[in-house]
Order: sequence, then structure tokens, then C-alpha cells
Amino acid sequence: MTVAARDLGARRQAFGLPLALTLALREQRNGLRGFYVFIACVALGVAVITGVGALADALRSSFEHQGQALLGGDVTLSRPHRPAEGEERAWLWRQGRISETANMRAMARRPDGREQALVELKGVDAAYPLVSGVQLTEGMSLDEAIRREPGAAVDPILLERLGLRLGDSLALGTIEVPIRATVAAEPDKLMDRLTVGPRVLVSLNTAQRAGLIEPGSLVGWRYALMLAGGAFGASDDALVAFRERAKAALPEGGFTVRDRRDPSPQVSRTLERLRQFLTLVGLTALLVGGVGVANAVATYIDRRRKVIAAFKSLGATSGTILGVHLLQVLLIAGIGILLGIALGFLIPVALTGMLGEALPIKADLTVSARSLLTAVGYGLMVSLLFALWPLGRAEQVRAGVLFRDEVAPERVLPRGVILALILCCGLSLTGLAIFTAEARLLALYYCLGVVGVFAVFVALGDAVAWLARRAARPRLPEFALAIGNLGAPGGLTRSVVLSLGTGLSLLVTVALVDASVVHELTTRLPEESPNYFVLDIKPAERDDFRALVARAAPAARVAEAPMLRGRVIKLGDRLAEQVKAAPEAQWVLNGDRGLTYAQDVPEGSTVVAGSWWPADYAGEPLVSFEAETAKGLNLKIGDTVTVNVLGRNVTARIANLRDVKWESLSLNFVMVFSPNTLSGAPHNLLATITLPKDQSLAEEARLAQRIGQAFPASSAIRVKDAIEAFNVIFSRVMVAVRAAGSVTLLAGALVLAGALATAQRRRIQQAVILKTLGATSRRILLSHFCEYAVLALLTAFISLLIGSLAAWMVLNRVMDVDFVFSGWAAAQAVLASIALVAAFGGYGTWRVLRARPVPYLRSD
Repeated sequence: MTVAARDLGARRQAFGLPLALTLALREQRNGLRGFYVFIACVALGVAVITGVGALADALRSSFEHQGQALLGGDVTLSRPHRPAEGEERAWLWRQGRISETANMRAMARRPDGREQALVELKGVDAAYPLVSGVQLTEGMSLDEAIRREPGAAVDPILLERLGLRLGDSLALGTIEVPIRATVAAEPDKLMDRLTVGPRVLVSLNTAQRAGLIEPGSLVGWRYALMLAGGAFGASDDALVAFRERAKAALPEGGFTVRDRRDPSPQVSRTLERLRQFLTLVGLTALLVGGVGVANAVATYIDRRRKVIAAFKSLGATSGTILGVHLLQVLLIAGIGILLGIALGFLIPVALTGMLGEALPIKADLTVSARSLLTAVGYGLMVSLLFALWPLGRAEQVRAGVLFRDEVAPERVLPRGVILALILCCGLSLTGLAIFTAEARLLALYYCLGVVGVFAVFVALGDAVAWLARRAARPRLPEFALAIGNLGAPGGLTRSVVLSLGTGLSLLVTVALVDASVVHELTTRLPEESPNYFVLDIKPAERDDFRALVARAAPAARVAEAPMLRGRVIKLGDRLAEQVKAAPEAQWVLNGDRGLTYAQDVPEGSTVVAGSWWPADYAGEPLVSFEAETAKGLNLKIGDTVTVNVLGRNVTARIANLRDVKWESLSLNFVMVFSPNTLSGAPHNLLATITLPKDQSLAEEARLAQRIGQAFPASSAIRVKDAIEAFNVIFSRVMVAVRAAGSVTLLAGALVLAGALATAQRRRIQQAVILKTLGATSRRILLSHFCEYAVLALLTAFISLLIGSLAAWMVLNRVMDVDFVFSGWAAAQAVLASIALVAAFGGYGTWRVLRARPVPYLRSD
């Protein structure tokens, strides 16, 4: 045994370190050279996953801690149409301090009738708000603004839309009220339904005097409670006990109960879905970056081949070789993971710092163990998944082969144990992604799609290299060199195609989905789509309403349907809150839903199972259910559905299932009841007005104004305005999705940079030899340009094909929207591919051309 070996053994025994760990630490004395891309790729993906988790944790923690202020009390009870009365009201008022509010949509008009706007009207009692306070920009109290003298506090944007100022009057329903203040902050605004117009705050008395609160009106009543007996809010046990008491005391009240522990389940679900989506994006970035991990490990092994050969010659086993380098990989991965976690923590800090005033709640910066473990787990598994293959091949190569140069490589496969570990890592990643997702089927499709995209681009890269090696060389030397580089063993073909292709495919998919949905909404409305939806027409006003429309627009077509709202209580014998529905159908069970009754099959609907009831039907209550929603709720013909309408539970049997063409914008509902079920309940009508195509915008506006003046309690919603409002929201969402998807492309750029750095020495050697043989810098530059152009265009073309296929599947199978190819999306993919390849390739070529030839000629 040599002196060095004895010293090494003595030190290992002194510190109690295994041989593999000792050797790994010695090898790592050379620093992190060659592993910077490895670290960057791991850090990028881990940073996204950590940041997303930390932001979601911060918002959720804030949501829970500030639940009482957001909710307006310890508990809220809400239902549509009917306020609490009689024994219900007496029982509620005995539970503690209480506040009553009424929310509705209404038309606000200038007193002269020249302008009007759809608003979210909120009538509040004297106790509102129980927690926190409404902030008015003029420093006025809510009592001074709306209670002492009847008045209104409005969203500032309403003043701009109607051309009004503070002190002017605003027409609401049948009365006019002065505008006394503008609203700067409303404590419980986050708990209200999706708003479609500016907020207007008035007292409950004012809303009732305006004729907006009548039996059948679409009014949402909400009761906020501060339970008795708790100075700082009721305990969790007290909240649970209250829910049980409410069920017993109000068995058919039809109230939706929320408490401060989870003030808005819808917001909580949105946060969780956002976390899951962005975590999948971070995982995709990690997987793309895994190519950089594999390249970095393979390059490091290649540089250390003589050291490995020396170890094997001195008796090191394959297990020792694997252990040494695996420990190094884990050490480097650990550095990348720690760096990623640190960067991830900065994401919520930066966002809350920049958007703190815009956020609806004050974010408490925190992170859960789940978020940290998810980020660490993904980082480690991806590092192992991509590092085990080159490590497994290195331990299998014989010492004699390792001493040879690159000209005589030996192709070997890793041992079965290594292959099994690789498979376990892949399955673990897939399982973690699927079983932590709410929509597991979609997560499965996502994972299969990522695997498919990787397989396609790996095969494409190999195919391009194979063809380049066998293609006839053109006469022009620049083109011949470019084709030779494409097929070279250490070339860029595989890395560029795989790293950029996956990111570009994701961005193309998002861009095409965005373009198709916007096209569907803006240009593919049905020929006979209505111009207006009109809410809250009283049945007694039906004839007058039709007569007014006929006078103002004789060619207009009017359709109406009864409109009620109710909450699903049971599906069969199962309580709604106990039903595990498909994610796309869960919304039906959350809160109250629109209901109607009809004698005939509604326009735009087709019965696909069962049969419609006779015109004179008078038997047990029946209901028609939309087919896709029924499938998501596991309902079939003959099952029963219990719905609470106006404080009474109504149980109906499913008589048929309908296929509904929602895009027709006809009056359709998920649930349509037989007339004998709901016709006796107080309700108003929902109407549509379809105008001729040659009707001018001015004539449309005049018709809406006349409806507002003649029927002040009704609300006319222009269909195109609603679609444009949706487009604004949708476009913002898609911008955020594209920004998230760009992380994947950034990971691909890192891989590309690493691949170019790996190939740098070989390219410099090639350039030196070519210059020695008389080649000019222009020819070398042109050969590199041709190579990069082929790679960029080929990758962009395949990305377009894969992205188009993925977008078609999403649009047709998930969203039920026609696919529309976007030339702009295609141009973006091509430009992004060319820009990235040109930027990194140009820098690499510049370094090649400025390299001094003497050191490389001496080393060769």
C-alpha cells in the first residue's frame, strides 16, 4: 500500500467517514466548475415550486388569520330571494351581534336618463359592518353617507361612467339618492359573488324604498354574526357547535353557512388550483432542466475518465465509483435546491411588496412543511432521474476503455439496479404530481403529455443527427461543415432540439388556446345571439315589456323564462357537502344556482336520455338535468335532487337529461323543473332581446334606456359588453399563464447554454484546425450560422406541430371550443427559437473565433 493510500485510510478512519464519501469530498475540492448549469437548472425549477407554495401558504394563512374581518363576523348565513323572517329571524338574533345585508344587481342612471350603468347594489343595516369598517375617500363615516340622511356611497369609476360628481343625484329603481361619498375599501367585498359592475352602498331602507327588494327579486340576503361569549371571536369548537345548532334550528332554511376558519371556500379552491398548476409548470421546468443535469454529469464523467480509470486500476469496484459520483451529484443538487428555496422565498416577498396595496388581503409571509418538502422532493428526484443514467454507464465501462480517447467510445447500458432506480424516480415524480392534484385525471394527462413531448424531441434529435451523418455533403464547405456538426457525436443537435422544443411547445399550446377562445367569443357568436339579457321583469309587467320592445324595435325578438335561485341540498340521500363530484361539476353544489321551469324543451337543448313531461303534467315533481353536469355528479334518470327554494326543500326526480348548446346564448339552465313544481313560487322573469343585425349601436342604447326608465327595477345587460369584460379577465389570466410557461423556456435556455459550453472546446479545436488549413473567420461564422438556423427552424416547426395538437386536444376535449390556428402564435414560436439560438450560439461562435490557436495546438 502506498503512503498516500495509508494516509487516506488513516484520515478516513479518524473521521469515521465511508470511503465513497471521503473520495467524493476530495473530488469536490476542484470546486463547482462544470456544474453551474446543473445548479441553475435545479435552482430554477425548485425556486418556482417553492415560490408558488410560499405565496399560496402566505395567502391561505392570511385568509385564515383575517377570516373574521374578511367575513364580517365569526359566521355568515346567506340565501337568495327571501330574508330571514319569523322564528328564523328571532333565532338568529338570539345568537349574538348580527348584521343584515342585501346584495343585488341593478341599473344606476343619471336623473336625466341619458346614461345608465349596471351596478352591484348593497343595502346594509345600522349594525354593518360588525368588524373593521368601510373606508370612504372623503373621510366621511358610513352613517353620515347613507344613514342619517338617505344617500349613496359609490365606486369612483361609476362617477366617470355616468359623468356625475359628488352631490349629484343617482337614480336607483323608482327613487333618486344623492351621492355623498366614494368607497375606498369595503371589508367583506371578497366574500361577495363575482361582481360585474361598480359598487353602490345604500341603507336597507333606501333599497326597499327604491322598489328593488320585492318577492321574486334576485336578491342575496346575508347575515353576519359575532357569536356571544367570545371577546376575540368564537373558538373553533364554538363554530362547529353553532353549525350543528343551525342545522337543527333551520332544517329547511336553505342557508349557506360560512365561518371565519374558511371564509370563502371558492377562493381557497382557487388558491389550491393555482398552486397545483404552477407546481406542474415548475416541475416541467425542472424536467427540461434535467437535460442540463444529464449533460453536466456526462461532461464531468467524460473529463474524469482518466481518474475513474485510475481508480479501477487500483482496485476500486463499480459500486465505489458509482457511490463517489452519486454523492457528488447529491451534493451539487443540494446546493441547487437550497439556492432555489432561497430564491423561492423572495417571490412572495417581492410580489407582496409590489402589489401589497392591490391585494384584497394583507399577506402574512409564511411557508408550510408541505411546500418545502414538495420542492425538495421534486428537486432530488429530477436530479437523480437524469443523473443516474450517465453515472450508471460510467461504472460499467472497463478501465482499458476509459484510458482511450473519445474516438473509440464504448456504448454500454447501466446495470438493472440502476435502471430500476431510474424507473422508480420517474414513477415517484408522476405519482407525486397526480396524487397531490385535485383534478387527477388532468394531472395524469399532463404527465403523459410531458413524457410524450420528451420522447418526440429525443427521437427527433437522434433522427436529425442520424440523417446528418448519412447525408451527402454539399459542395459549399460552409454547408458541409454545418451538416457535419449536426451529426457529430458531441454536437448540439439533441440538446437544442430537446431543451427548446419542450418550452416552445408549451408556449405554443397556451398561445393557440388563448387565440381560439378569444376568436370563439368575439367572432363566432351565433347568428341569432341575443343583444340583451334583462333581469327582474315582474310577471305582471310581461305584456307591457313586450309592447315597449315592439314599439322601440318592431323587428326585435323577445324570449323569456321564469328565474329563481335555489341551493342544492341533497343528491339522492347524500348531503351536497358529502358528495365528491368531478372538479368540472363541483360548482353546482357550491352556493345557490339559477333555476327555472318550462312546459316545453328550452331552445338550444336536446333531450338525450329519458323523455320530456306532457304539457298538462300534474304528477310528482320532475327535473331535467344537463347531461354533462349530471355525469360529473354521478346522477342518472330516476335519481332524486333536493333543492331549497325560498326556504322550502323541494325534492324532484330526474326525468330526462339534456344536451345544452350554451354557445347559443339561449335561455338555458342546468336544472329545468316541471311547471307544477315551481310555478306557485314568487319569481320574476329573465328575458332576452335579439335585434336585427342592421340595428345601430345608438338604437341599441336607446332601447336599453327606455327599458330602464319604464321598468326601473329591471337590469339590462348587453351581451357584447359582458363578453368583452370576460375577454379582459381571460386575457390577463392567459398573460399570467404565458409568463409561468416562459419559465420552462428559460430552463431550456439554460440547457442550451450548458450544451454550448460543453461543446466549446471541441468547436475551438475544430476552428483552430480549420484556420490552420486556410479557412477564414467568415466561413466558420457562416457554417455555425447554417447549423443554428437549421436547428432553430426545425425545433420551431416541430414545436408548432406538437403545440397545435395539444391545443386541439385541450380545446375540443376539455373546453369544447373549436380550434383556430393563429399565425401570430406560429411567428412567436419561430422568433423565440431563432432569438435564443442566435443569442447563445452567437456568443459561443464569438468565443470560438477569438480563441488563440497556440494553446490548443500544443495541447493536441
